[in-house]
Amino acid sequence: MVDKNIYIVQGEISTVVGAIKRNSRWNTHTPLDEEQDPLLNSFGHLKEILNNIKVISDVEPNVFLRPFLEVVRSEDTTGPITGLALTSVNKFLSYGLLDANHEAAGEAIENMADAVTHARFVGTDPASDEVVLMKILQVLRTLLLTPVGAHLTNESVCEIMQSCFRICFETRLSELLRKSAEHTLVDMVQLLFSRLPQFKEEAKSYMGANMKKLKMRAGGISESSKWKKQKRSPRPPRHMVRSSSGQTETSPSNALTGGVPFIDEGLSRTSLPASDSTGSSICSPSTTDSGLDSCSKATSKEDLSDLEQCGSSDLTCGRVSSSTQSENRRAEPTQSTSVESIPEVLEDKEAGADQSDTTSVHDMDYVNPRGVRFTQTTQRDGASLIPYGLPCLRELFRFLISLTNPHDRHNTDAMMHMGLQLLTVALESAQISSYQSLLVLVKDELCRHLFQLLNVDRMNLYASSIRVCFLLFESMRAHLKFQLEMYLKILMDVITSENMKMPYEMKETALEALVQLWRIPSFVTELYINYDCDFYCTNMFEDLTKLLSKNAFPVSGQLYTTHLLSLEALLTVIDSTEAHCQNKVLNSTAQQEHTENASADGGSSHGNGAPSSAELKKINVYTNQYKCPPTSGHLMAEKMRMGRRDQADIDTAEKRTPKIPHRFLSCLPNSQELLDIKTKKKLLITGTEQFNQKPKKGIQFLQEKGLLSSPMDTSQVAQWLRENPRLDKKMIGEYVSDRNHMELLDSFVNTFTFQGLRIDEALRLYLEAFRLPGEAPVIQRLLETFTDNWHKVNGSPFMTNDAGFALAYAVIMLNTDQHNHNVRKQNIPMTVEQFKKNLKGVNGNKDFDQDMLEDIYNAIKNEEIVMPDEQTGLVKENYVWSVLLHRGATPEGLFLQLPAGSYDHDLFSMTWGPTIAALSYVFDKSLDDTIIQKAITGFRKCAMIAAHYGFSDVFDNLIISLCKFTTLSSESVENLPTVFGSNSKAQTAAKTMFDLSHRHGNILREGWKNILESMLQLFRAELLPKAMVEVEDFVEPNGKISLQREETPSNRGESAVLSFVNWLTLSGAEQSGLRSPSTENQEAKQAAILCIKQCDPEKLITESKFLQLESLQELMKALISVSPDEENYDEEDSAFCLEMLLRIVLENRDRVSCVWQTVRDHFFHLCVHATESCFLVERAVVGLLRLAIRLLRREDISSQVLLSLRLLLMMKPPVLSRVSREVSYGLHELLKTNAANIHCTDDWYTLFSLLECIGAGVKPPASFQFASTNSDPDTGAQSDSELSSHHPSEVTFDPGYTSDSEVYTKHNKSRIPRSMTDVDMMSSGWLVVGKEECESVSKAAAAAVSVKAPPLHHPLVNQYSLTLGQDLGQHDTKSLLKCVETLSFIVRDAAHVTPHNFELCVRAIRVFVEASLNGGYRNHDKKKIHKYDSKSRLRRKGRDKDGGGAARRGGGRASNQRLSRSHSDDEEDEGVPASYHTVSLQLLDLMHTLHTRAANIYSSWAEEQRHVETSGRKIEADSQTLWSSCWCPLLQGIAWLCCDARRQVRMQALTYLQRALLVHDLQTLDATEWESCFNKVLFPLLTKLLDNISPADVGGMEETRMRACTLLSKVFLQHLSPLLSLPTFAALWLTILDFMDKYMHAGSSDLLLEAIPESLKNMLLVMDTAGIFHSADSRTGYSDLWEITWERIVCFLPLLREELFKQTIITGNNTPHISSGPAAQHHSNLLSADPGPSPPRSSPAPPPSSPPSSISQPPLILQPLASPLQVGVPPMSLPIILNPALIEATSPVPLLPPPGPRPTTGPSEQVN
Repeated sequence: MVDKNIYIVQGEISTVVGAIKRNSRWNTHTPLDEEQDPLLNSFGHLKEILNNIKVISDVEPNVFLRPFLEVVRSEDTTGPITGLALTSVNKFLSYGLLDANHEAAGEAIENMADAVTHARFVGTDPASDEVVLMKILQVLRTLLLTPVGAHLTNESVCEIMQSCFRICFETRLSELLRKSAEHTLVDMVQLLFSRLPQFKEEAKSYMGANMKKLKMRAGGISESSKWKKQKRSPRPPRHMVRSSSGQTETSPSNALTGGVPFIDEGLSRTSLPASDSTGSSICSPSTTDSGLDSCSKATSKEDLSDLEQCGSSDLTCGRVSSSTQSENRRAEPTQSTSVESIPEVLEDKEAGADQSDTTSVHDMDYVNPRGVRFTQTTQRDGASLIPYGLPCLRELFRFLISLTNPHDRHNTDAMMHMGLQLLTVALESAQISSYQSLLVLVKDELCRHLFQLLNVDRMNLYASSIRVCFLLFESMRAHLKFQLEMYLKILMDVITSENMKMPYEMKETALEALVQLWRIPSFVTELYINYDCDFYCTNMFEDLTKLLSKNAFPVSGQLYTTHLLSLEALLTVIDSTEAHCQNKVLNSTAQQEHTENASADGGSSHGNGAPSSAELKKINVYTNQYKCPPTSGHLMAEKMRMGRRDQADIDTAEKRTPKIPHRFLSCLPNSQELLDIKTKKKLLITGTEQFNQKPKKGIQFLQEKGLLSSPMDTSQVAQWLRENPRLDKKMIGEYVSDRNHMELLDSFVNTFTFQGLRIDEALRLYLEAFRLPGEAPVIQRLLETFTDNWHKVNGSPFMTNDAGFALAYAVIMLNTDQHNHNVRKQNIPMTVEQFKKNLKGVNGNKDFDQDMLEDIYNAIKNEEIVMPDEQTGLVKENYVWSVLLHRGATPEGLFLQLPAGSYDHDLFSMTWGPTIAALSYVFDKSLDDTIIQKAITGFRKCAMIAAHYGFSDVFDNLIISLCKFTTLSSESVENLPTVFGSNSKAQTAAKTMFDLSHRHGNILREGWKNILESMLQLFRAELLPKAMVEVEDFVEPNGKISLQREETPSNRGESAVLSFVNWLTLSGAEQSGLRSPSTENQEAKQAAILCIKQCDPEKLITESKFLQLESLQELMKALISVSPDEENYDEEDSAFCLEMLLRIVLENRDRVSCVWQTVRDHFFHLCVHATESCFLVERAVVGLLRLAIRLLRREDISSQVLLSLRLLLMMKPPVLSRVSREVSYGLHELLKTNAANIHCTDDWYTLFSLLECIGAGVKPPASFQFASTNSDPDTGAQSDSELSSHHPSEVTFDPGYTSDSEVYTKHNKSRIPRSMTDVDMMSSGWLVVGKEECESVSKAAAAAVSVKAPPLHHPLVNQYSLTLGQDLGQHDTKSLLKCVETLSFIVRDAAHVTPHNFELCVRAIRVFVEASLNGGYRNHDKKKIHKYDSKSRLRRKGRDKDGGGAARRGGGRASNQRLSRSHSDDEEDEGVPASYHTVSLQLLDLMHTLHTRAANIYSSWAEEQRHVETSGRKIEADSQTLWSSCWCPLLQGIAWLCCDARRQVRMQALTYLQRALLVHDLQTLDATEWESCFNKVLFPLLTKLLDNISPADVGGMEETRMRACTLLSKVFLQHLSPLLSLPTFAALWLTILDFMDKYMHAGSSDLLLEAIPESLKNMLLVMDTAGIFHSADSRTGYSDLWEITWERIVCFLPLLREELFKQTIITGNNTPHISSGPAAQHHSNLLSADPGPSPPRSSPAPPPSSPPSSISQPPLILQPLASPLQVGVPPMSLPIILNPALIEATSPVPLLPPPGPRPTTGPSEQVN
């Protein structure tokens, strides 16, 4: 079967031949004509060949293509025919008739390219001609884009591109055609650069050989000089480039304005042959061996270190035009058109070399303009055609770059735009940085042109340049460190430009460019590391951040896109940092693996611009089936990969070990390293500034700071002078040329590399490093050092050093002569001959090499040695650029590439300030929801990062900003609900603020204050949830109280009538205005409440347990700061803060010990410093107790908490009494829940003292009172150590609380305040009788101290009184009841009565006995001070109505202080007697219970202690201990209730007392204790009962007295035997008789008169029976006691003796009279053994009932007995301590009590 492709070719032949024949030229149809016509002839040959084959591949592609190509080349064919031939060729390509694998494919393709690019045809009309041109474009595109196109050579590709460019830039062609050419170019560039990875940079030798083959042939001169003169543009002098021969070749005409050469030097000048018409071609590929462009205008040899090997064999072709037409051209009337004959647009670009050559074209043996001869022989060699590669790409790239040069006047805007567009495509398609030859172009010309374009004011060029810059720096910034720095500076200048003419769009575009760069991962990090952390670069990142921040603030207040863009750039840093933090937080390990895999994939696929393997498979599948070309260059390139290994893959191995800049120790320097560098950089900048003013000063500064060694190291300083670009060149010159610094100058010259440089080149390098001073000797010094060095390193090329010096000087003179304007005005510049002549015989009497001198002359003439400081304009620009390139080539140019997120911490610490400021501004000013959301997101992200890195200052700042936007703190309380509720932005801010505080509260510090301020505002405006304003309370029935108390009308004084009148006079409208707010306001308030509910402020409290300690402490500090210290404080606010503080402490009870000190100090401040009771104090007291209740269960803190309760005792008594009810209820709660947790006497002491103070009105112990008078009121709560130091004079002062350490030490110290002197004893209510007794007392006191006694004793109590001698103030009935209930709870539960609290408990019970005596009479006697106002918890609300905030906060302070609830008993009056009655009975019962259980309790304790070894006080269970600490005080307490005015209580008490005294346990007591029972319990009781206690109940009192007397005699008789052993028995007996006497006269009824004699009789009889009155020694047989007894009884019962002992009276009639004297005397001796302390007694008046005989007697005077009285016992030598009450009892008649209620005064007053 015949190949279908053959039919295709045959069909095309017919079409073309038919067209040719139809053409008018072939009117005659003779076969001869056809034979002679070469075109038809070749088609005939082809037909025959095709008829003889089966498959098209049997013939070489050239064979079936040639006839068609000849038609295309022929100048005689018309456009349509040429068009048909082109269509045929295109079809063959599209159908894949050319097999890419065919050995001759290369030649065929080459032929085709050549024919099409040189197509000729006879023009008809422009439209038709354009159709043909269109087809040419189509064929060229297809040719390059089909697989077989890969066989094209470098030259052909350049030709093809040139043809397209020519069409593109021909303005006379239609827009459509030019645009088509443009699109074709885009595809071609895309293809070529997408294929870049498939090309290698060839080895040097191969490269050289290749280049030689590409050389063009020389031909005849064809360019007229006239044309040259017209076309040449003025050119600045060129930089010199050295060729390998060591000579410099120059051509003044080969560089464009701006110094960007299009033709490389080092070649014989060549020009393109033009075939028959003006032709011009794109520059041929030229690459140097090293891959560097040899024209990279380097100014110093150092830049050229890589260029050493550039040889003269390197090929460079310029686009050259020949202006003459070929002789062979046929003279035809018809105009001939070809691609090349389109009048040249490009020819002006390049005047070409000095000679332009042409070659003639032979029709059949065709030589294309590149000099490739297309003959069978050359094609068969095969090796001659090498497929295109890097050379044509480099050439194309170079050409595109040259198109963008704005300084070239031939480049129109359209051309520049086109160049930029194609460069964009090239950079998008390929990764250029791996190719040194391309990179060189990028570093120099491309960047240079782009930066120049950024200064043009044409928006489209500007925008395109920015786009190209982005692509460059995105992929190649590692190679373009200083270029990037320059670019960013240009952008900054644009953004900050104040120039009114600059279009807004330019600024916007510049900002967008920045944002885009900022978005490149790790770009900002790299900026920071490579610039901010580089000694000699600007702080790029810092400056840009400042700029963006500043730019985000609109000056006019109007937000424009630029502001938002600036914000966006700032946020980009935040976004990326936040993302990195999130990743770290979420899952660091998994995340790491993930990123590693991702980076590995990303590296291979995106690194070289090639698609991933998956995409490739798709492409391969597609290309296998395909016959038509791929739609784009990029896809085609993928198809053409041909299984090669990509260059990028090969390069990666080399790149694996990155170079590290000198200043760093590793690829990832740590933060400390960076900090050091930045510090050093700051010092360097300062040093540089000082150097630029005064070099010595600068060097000295750096030496002081340790940056330069001292003494000076010259090489170090020289290096610094060379590498620091900020130094003033003039100052460097002055400093190094100073004759004192000769060594430095040597070192300075040694820093240059002059080896291999010609002397003028070396000098150029040398003089650009500093400014040459003007003085001749200085110049001489500088030049001598220079020439010595140069001569040495270059192997002494001259005869002497002086020769070199002279030549160097001559060069400088030449430079001045050629380029100094002042010199040129006066003289004609020197010629080369003059220059040579001047130097005759200077080289050691010989001449220098003349060629060298000529080269030097040309080099200086063409390019001035620049003194940088003196230049401006382009020269300066060129110099700056060359310095930039030079710096880039040194190690300074190393650019560290980093993984994203490496230095987020450092970046964030630099950006957060500007960013938050900008966010705040935008949030504040914007009304657009999306922008507000963006700002909020920004805030959230900043918060997240701050939390991640623990930046509290950032978070505080953020919270403070948000607080501002909530408007909570700025609005007045009245308007707040409305304003806040209707402002959605404020609500958003509030939600964000609370949300962030909940989330990241850990790092809040200062910000707590602002949050608190907002909370307080919400509280004042009543917007907080109910749960936050309701707090626990002990007294309220429901256990809760609201902090927002309802208001009471401020004019409470007004009568109801008045307010009714007011109501009537108000108009309806006013009334409604006052009554209910408008619906909008209500809605707003509802919205506000809802919003706050969503904010969940309570979470701040509940979540506080998760806060870090430091944050918690700050929060507490903020809460504490709202306290009464401030001038304008509001009590309710403080109470609210206090409650929050309490709740927070309770939430944090696990770590309460860390904050306890702070909390306690706050309570100290609130309670102890309070001078009047108020709501706040009340809340503080309740709060302290609530804390205690909750915290006592915690072992670690319980002791401190209990100590803190002493604060209550330190409160001023009036204040404490006002809150007594709260305290009593609180203490009850506390002991009910925690009694078992209290183990220390001190703590029990505190609790019982509190109970006494609040329940019974006892004054707090003096040692507790905080002496605020001495201390400065501002000191606030003092630390424990301070407290004592404030009062050095008060030895006994003791702080009311102790610090933790003191708790343990204080117990061991003695607590008796001063040494107990006699005087003290007296003043404290003791009567001291005899010295020894006094000593025993002090011993007892010492013993009491050595035991672990309560730390704070009450004053010594007079034990001979039934009362405790306490000065009881007023008390609150309910408090009393509650306290007694509490006591009852403790006593009833045996577990709670412990050795630590037993005595304290007993004492407390006695205090309450006193307080409840006679139904709490003290409270009733005094006028009621305060009413308990059930409404007192309501608040007044008039506070804000006048004067706004000021009035609210401080204006009407007195009236604004909220009333605290006061307690009085009004509403309870009816129940008072009953309740007191119950209390008294309850107390009696408690005392009795304790009394009966005491022995058991003590013995069990003693037993327990025996088993457990404890270091505490030893517990004794003997009767002595029991008596002193337990029984005696209890009996005294019961006895005191026997003196109650209420009969029932009295009787009950007596019953209890009787029971108690006769209880079995008391039998164990010995005589002394029974004596003290009389002295301390019974006698005081009887004394008290003599008072008129209950005037209303006379009968009851009689009965009481009778029962008391009976009890006395019972006890006396029951314990008579032990009492007899007492030395003081006689005194005791006489005292009893005294009481009998008194009671005889005390009653008004006969009850006592009958009862007392009976009792007396009993006693006398028993005593007599016991033989007490008998004495064997006396005369009478009776003892002295007998005498004295009767002497005393006679006074009130004269007949009793007769009645009882009749016989005695009979026998001794005179006895009374005989013995009266001694008996009385003895009596007085007993009573006043030590007259010192007792007051003189008044002489008793004789009793009315005494017998007549005694009336006449004188008053009884007591005198001491002469001899001791014997009563059957040893003589009484011991002193007796008597209760003063007994003295009263001994007088025959009772002393009249003073009128009025009897005061409970101290014992000494009782004596008086």
